[in-house]
Order: sequence, then structure tokens, then C-alpha cells
Amino acid sequence: MRRLLLTVAAATAAALTLGACGTTQPAADEAKKSSGHLTLTDASGTKVELDGPAKKVVGTEWNVVEHLAALGVAPAGVADVKGYKSWDKAVPLKNEPKDIGTRGEPSMDTVAALAPDLIVATSDLPQAAVTQLRKIAPVLVLKSADSADPIGQMTRDLDLIAKATGTTERAGTLKKGFEAKLAEGRRKLEQAGRKGTKFAFADGYVQGSQVTIRPYTAGSLLGAVNEKLGLENPWTVKGDPAYGLGKTDVEGLTKLGDVEFAYIGSDDDKSATPFTGVLADNAVWKSLPFVKAGTVHRLPDGVWMFGGTGSMESYVDSVVAALTK
Repeated sequence: MRRLLLTVAAATAAALTLGACGTTQPAADEAKKSSGHLTLTDASGTKVELDGPAKKVVGTEWNVVEHLAALGVAPAGVADVKGYKSWDKAVPLKNEPKDIGTRGEPSMDTVAALAPDLIVATSDLPQAAVTQLRKIAPVLVLKSADSADPIGQMTRDLDLIAKATGTTERAGTLKKGFEAKLAEGRRKLEQAGRKGTKFAFADGYVQGSQVTIRPYTAGSLLGAVNEKLGLENPWTVKGDPAYGLGKTDVEGLTKLGDVEFAYIGSDDDKSATPFTGVLADNAVWKSLPFVKAGTVHRLPDGVWMFGGTGSMESYVDSVVAALTK
């Protein structure tokens, strides 16, 4: 499982029609009725025709899978099931879906054998793969992310999947729960005197002997959530247009100064935990103010940083717990 797939998002997303995410009003009305023909317009501008709300759905990306599971739709096929179970414990799978291969290269034969009503992909998937999948079943392409409006893009994706699966009422409940969680988290941080705290979130990975650190700028989904919580994002590096992710190394961390530093790793992926691994004895790392002060927080595993409302609610809880302990 490689999270490096995410770095291709900007190039792929630029090739898609960004403003086309949504549905026609008749489609929305039909989805609410959970019956009848549906016509949806996806992020690529393609009209997706369904005989009715999809029941047998395949998801090629983990945020898609989380949305489906949160909406009560058990996916028939999931890309990298083991990886999802490791990185997304916030919204666990309720069934045992068929593993359709990697997120970047799903097995066409495996997907075809499932005979799905609908395949939900994102703009991270190469167009050639989307074209092949369209020969199997209707494909709903979601915009993977948008650094200009990360939370809005997450909820628009949720809404579009809900319309395709006849679960719009459940989507409304999920969005209300997420907004309530944000308000609760902000209130608790304010009460603890933590409003305006400089909070730098990053992830990192090791490839060979090289450590790469990815700052989550204000354009990232977590960065947007942190802002809603009343926290200040101290990263000054530029993030990519889709995910709002920057790139630096351990020397780049010296520019942060006195901050609260947080990350999420995975015990199942040792390459994803450099802060307690190869950097533990690094002189530059040990000299950083937040390392010396003990304000480095490893947040609980199993919260997918690019997920849906469930992961974001779990993230809010973990941030509040870290800053108020």
C-alpha cells in the first residue's frame, strides 16, 4: 500500500471539469424517493444513467469507500481492502468486500466478475482505467479533493454518492453530526484556552534512506478542520491544488518554531512512522523546539486524513484530547 498515489492528484484533477459536480433537480428528487431512473452528472461532466438507486457498488478509492460505509451501503468491491482496514478504522467495513486490486490500478476482471450496478471512482484514477471501467458498469467520477474548499468538496462527494444510492436522508444526518462535532470541538478548545494555538499537522514516509515530510497546509482537509476548530496553521510551504499537501524534509521543520506538532501513522506500515523511527536519533529532529518541549502528538491510528465525515469527527476528538490533556 502506497500513500504516494496521492501526490499525482493535482495533475490528474486538472484534466477534469472542476465545476460539473452535482445532479439535475429531477435526479435529486428521484434519489430521495429511492426508486426510478436516475441521471447524475459527475465531476468529469459525464452523464451517469442508473435504472434506480445503486445497491451493488464498487469503490476504487478509500474516501469513496468511507462515504459508502457511512451511508449504510456495503460495498461489493474495494481497492486494497487490507489498506483500508489499517488506515480507516473510523468507519469500519460492515461486510467482507472483494479486493479489486490497488487504488491506482484496479483489476478489470475482478470488477467485471462482481457485476456491479455502479462503480465510484475519483479523479485520481487514470482516465484510461476509467474508460475501461465504463465498459463494465456506469462509473461515477468524484473530484478527489479541492484545496480551495476542502470541506465543501468532501460533503459534495458525499451528497453525490448519496443521490446515486438513494441515501440522501442519511447524508443529511452525517453532515449535521459533523457540524455539531466541529462546534463542540471548538468550544472545548476555547474553554481550555487553546484558541489560536499554532498546530502543525504532517505525515511522513521513508523510501530507502530518504525521509519525506508532507505538511498539511490550510488547503488540506485536516487544515480546514483545524481552522474550524480555531487553531492556527503555521505551515508556510505551498500545498498542491487538490489536496493542499506540501513537501519538505527534517531541515524544513526548523522554520516552524514553537508549535504543537501532530501526525498520524500506522503500525501496519513502518515506512509511515519516521518521527518515531529513523528520525528518533536525528540531531536536527531532536533540536526542534516542539520535540524538546514534548509537544509532538501521535494521534490515534485509523483516521484517514483524506476521508469523510466519520474520519473527520474522529480527528476532531483526537485533536481536542491532545490539546486538553
